[in-house]
Amino acid sequence: QVQLVESGGGSVQAGGSLRLSCEASGYSYSRYCVAWFRQAPGNEREGVATIDAAGSTSYADSVKGRFTISKDTAKNTLYLQMNSLKPEDTAMYYCAGRSYTPCEDPYYASRYVYWGQGTQVTVSS
Repeated sequence: QVQLVESGGGSVQAGGSLRLSCEASGYSYSRYCVAWFRQAPGNEREGVATIDAAGSTSYADSVKGRFTISKDTAKNTLYLQMNSLKPEDTAMYYCAGRSYTPCEDPYYASRYVYWGQGTQVTVSS
């Protein structure tokens, strides 16, 4: 049974940093395309960053240069380092995993079959 568990969310002031983690069980980050999504109240879930089996990454324009996705396959943990946070980054953040390797259409939520429960990030101005 696959389980993804996020942690690391919290409240910070604008300009601050947070690092989110997503520990997996029953699932291998070394084999599949995985991603971070976020959803603010009243908004659709949006893709933030992806990393494929080989370690290639992609980022949404809104976070490029500020966020970094990475993974530690030995620990089976996915990370999202978030720097220079803005109030508009406030959202519930989710890690997500596919059941296959390619990362085409990386920000289509429907391509991901495994989801964590989410961790809240709140950025105040």
